[in-house]
Formats: sequence, structure tokens, C-alpha cells
Amino acid sequence: MVNKIGIIGLGYVGLPLAVAMSKHFDVTGFDISAKRISSLCNLLDETGELTEHELKCTEVIFTNRLSDCETCNVFIITVPTPVDEANIPDLSLLKHACDELGSILKKDDLVIFESTVYPGTTRDFCGKILSEKSNLILNKDFYLGYSPERINPGDQNRSVKDIVKVVSGSSDYATQLVAEIYYPVISAGLHIASSLEVAEAAKIIENVQRDINIALINELSEIFYVTGIDTADVLKAAGTKWNFHAYTPGLVGGHCIGIDPYYLKYFADKNSTPSQLISAGREINDSMAKRAAVRFIKKLCGSNISLTNARILVAGVTFKENCPDVRNSKVKDLIKELEAFNCKVDIIDPHADRDTVLDYFNKELLETPCDDVYDGIVISVAHDEYKAKKIDDFRKLLKPNNIIFDLKCIFEKHETDLRL
Repeated sequence: MVNKIGIIGLGYVGLPLAVAMSKHFDVTGFDISAKRISSLCNLLDETGELTEHELKCTEVIFTNRLSDCETCNVFIITVPTPVDEANIPDLSLLKHACDELGSILKKDDLVIFESTVYPGTTRDFCGKILSEKSNLILNKDFYLGYSPERINPGDQNRSVKDIVKVVSGSSDYATQLVAEIYYPVISAGLHIASSLEVAEAAKIIENVQRDINIALINELSEIFYVTGIDTADVLKAAGTKWNFHAYTPGLVGGHCIGIDPYYLKYFADKNSTPSQLISAGREINDSMAKRAAVRFIKKLCGSNISLTNARILVAGVTFKENCPDVRNSKVKDLIKELEAFNCKVDIIDPHADRDTVLDYFNKELLETPCDDVYDGIVISVAHDEYKAKKIDDFRKLLKPNNIIFDLKCIFEKHETDLRL
């Protein structure tokens, strides 16, 4: 079978996948955003995952017309799966993608999902919609696959091909089809999961495990701080043991670690099963922005700095280092907490997009902060650009005898005034 592949959703997951697959198959990349398609056609990837040269060399056909995918016989859906304000899984974008795809689905087509979901979603939710919209029967007329994305945004050392791919299908035959699609693309190899549900669960727990481990370190950092012990020194000492897992305290946001535990919690609640540890980890990590803000405010007050209209510079607003993505960035919560104490907050970030920041934070991104004007600085994201600086590059922005909060422990302990 000659495979023509349609990638539905061209974000930080779909775009690198489309380009990687285009080296082996005919690929059409679809995104609902006309702006996104225009940018890609002009060789600009706003997610920062691909360079101008990589886009120039690819043979992917970019489009915002789903009809351009009608000749495809394999579809890979990579749309976002966030949570709503109550932290309940929001499958609206996934539903919309299935509704639209169902209108062009043909006999013998294969639909693979990479979006993070709770177990059973691919078969029971997506499969049902596709069947209803296309009047086709699952495992007779069309087939389903699930192969969770494992991209690490901002990581230039691990591309799509370098990460082992978990693959699964709605039947043994479907699994074989899915494996045949990914096999020539993934140099690191494939892991064949025993079912769609196993593959869905595996994806969730990868991030739940990290969330819980970071929550433990965040709780330890609070214990050590109030008792006068430096957390970074403790972690450095403990890390000399061969089986100690290296995690650091900090804000935990983004669209994976900060979201996926809620999908597993929802699945547990749906099946009347307790998820106490998962819930506790989320509660701790969701509280870290407030804890950090309070710690910083106490330090300012202890230095006799008036909080009313105190000028604070927050360095870094993306959800993690070296990427432009601000979705679910917990720095937003940190800023909100500081402003609740009547501080005036400015923000800088070498990776974030100005228009996106304005939309998400409702604040202008400064190009160059002025010297000698700030009462305090919070270094909130460990961008390489900040690691390359000397502490005096930040000190010069402060008024005399004021506070630097090195939230990410970029600098040595004696160089800054406060850290987690």
C-alpha cells in the first residue's frame, strides 16, 4: 500500500513529525490556523522547533484546507488536549478534529492519534465519532492507532527520530499498519504496546511520575528553607549516591507535566478509584508560584523595601527553558501573586513572542530593562542566555542593596540573595 500521510495539527508535535515523515512518505500538513500555515510557507516556525533551512528543504505540503488531505490514506492527529478551568480534560479540539476528519474518511484508512488522552479515549471517544461521521465500521472499514508524542520542547539533541516510539492499534492488523508507518522514521526503534489503552496509560504516567518527583523536591525545599538549610546543597550531596534521582525545585507548568496528571485523576475518578498521591503532587506544584512569591516578599520586607509600587523584574516567562511556549506557564501565577502585594512587575524573555506574551500575560515584554531602577529581580526560567550572564549583569539593574531571587539556582549561593 502506498501511504500518503495527513498530519492534523502543526504545533510543536505535528510539525517536526510531518517533516521527519516527509523523508519517507508523501505528507500533507494541515492546521486550522491560516496564520500558522502562512508562517510555515514563509519558512518561519514560531515554536522554534525547526529552522528556516529545515522548512526550506522539506517537501511537506502545508494547508489550512482539510480537502487537500482527501487523497491521504493515513491520518495522524496531534491537536492539543488541555484542561478547563476546573482542571477537567478538555477534548473539544480532539472532537473537532474527529468531526472534520470523519467527513473525508474512506474505506481502509488508518487514523493514528498522538495527543495525550486518558485510557479508552482513542477507541471509545475518537473511534465512535469517526464511525458516526463516516458511516464506516471500526476494524472492518477503517483502523485506529495510538502512538503518544514524546517530544521535549526546546531540546535540540532529541528529535522525533531519536526517541523510542510506542505504537499500538485497534486490532493486531492495525498495530502492524501503525508500526509500518513509524518504522522507517524512528531510528531509536519502536515499542509495540499490547493495546491502545496501554499506550495511552504509558504516556500519562511518564509525566505523572515526573510531576510527583518534582513535588517531593518542592516540599523538601520548603522544609529546608524554613530551617535554614540550602536545598541545592542538599541535592548536590544526595546526588553523589548512584541511585539518587536528580530533580530540582521550581514552577511546574506547561502542557504536559502540568496537565497530564489531571487526565489520570479524571480517569481514576471515572472508575471510582482514589488518586491521592497524584492529587497531592499537583496541589504542591500548583502552589509553588504562591510559595515563591511569599518567600520573595518576606525577603524584600526584611530588607526594608516598601512593597507599594516596588519595581520588580521577572526574567523569564516561558513554561520551561530555551523554548518560546508560554502556555500554562506558572510564571503567570507568580506575577499575579507579586502584583497582589502592590508590586509593579516588568517582564523580559529572550525566547517568548511579544504578541503571544501580551495576549497571555496582558503585559508588554521589555526589550531592554533600565539600570538602577528595580527593587528586586526574580530569575524564573533557566534560559541559556541567563546562564551565560554574570551576576553583575543582573545586579546593575537593581537599586543599591536590593534583592535577586535566583529561583532556578543558576548562580552560586553566595552570589544571590534568595533561591528555592
